[in-house]
Amino acid sequence: MAHALRQRIAELLQPHRENDLLGRSVDIFLIALIVLNVIAIVLESVPRYGNQYAQEFYRIEVFSVAIFTIEYLLRLWTAPEIRGEDGHRSGQTRLKYALSPMALIDLLAILPFYLMFFVSIDLRFLRVVRLLRIFKLTRYSGAMNILLSVLKEEASSLFAALFILLVLLMLASSGIYLIEHQIQPDAFGSIPDSMWWAMATLTTVGYGDVTPITPMGKFFGGCITVIGMGMVALPAGILASAFSDYVHRSRREYKTKLSEYLQDGDVSDSEKKELEQLRVDLGLSHEDAALIFNTATRHISRRIICPHCEQPLHDSPKKSAAHSRITLDRKP
Repeated sequence: MAHALRQRIAELLQPHRENDLLGRSVDIFLIALIVLNVIAIVLESVPRYGNQYAQEFYRIEVFSVAIFTIEYLLRLWTAPEIRGEDGHRSGQTRLKYALSPMALIDLLAILPFYLMFFVSIDLRFLRVVRLLRIFKLTRYSGAMNILLSVLKEEASSLFAALFILLVLLMLASSGIYLIEHQIQPDAFGSIPDSMWWAMATLTTVGYGDVTPITPMGKFFGGCITVIGMGMVALPAGILASAFSDYVHRSRREYKTKLSEYLQDGDVSDSEKKELEQLRVDLGLSHEDAALIFNTATRHISRRIICPHCEQPLHDSPKKSAAHSRITLDRKP
């Protein structure tokens, strides 16, 4: 009984369960509560609203923390079901889940409220930390999951681009310091002071509050600006390429799994559930999955055709071969 209850709660807490009305209702309720929290936190920062509706904001906070606490404890309790671990390793599984990024976000969503009873916390700091609840929406956003997966896959390339940026930052700040520090000691009096101009120039922001005035400084600044344009394009190109590759790989993986299930000419209910879970994990939309399914079924229908009677066969390849043999035996 307890195992069945834990399994059902684990299913309800899993997002994107389109065929589960109760699970979908839980998703919508939690999403609406997160959005309400973000709006309340933003409005509470306005002094007029914060003073006038202080009680209402506090009630929203108490209700939200209660719901988020129950959600966090239930996710911790059902972690073995979600990860498919046996009962003997449930403690390790729960600890592993508690240290996962999404679990830490869930913990940060409720921890500041309880810390207020033990530690004196600046309300401005508390408000900013509570605003991190917006990251709970990542669990319900396929696009954000894809982006996080892409960032994880391309971490080495992005760190390489960041390292190049840091090297250029040091070179640019050192160069402008040597050129301008005697003319503008207030703006370029040291290399750390020059880093502000170097960062603004390399990122092509160019606030204009600190600018070189010597001819050599202007020429050097122009070179750094051109280099900065390339540096901005480098990580953008890496992410765009990786995002496109990830989408293509996801569609190919879904198509491969679908083709495997269609080998017998039909997709069972259990296979449909596995395909739906795979679609969610890969971040594919319903339209993409339907397009892949239609293409695969048309391909299977064209492939399974009796070469003698020229009629399409919708059974398994084994039955198709048997039908061909029977037809062949009947030919004069």
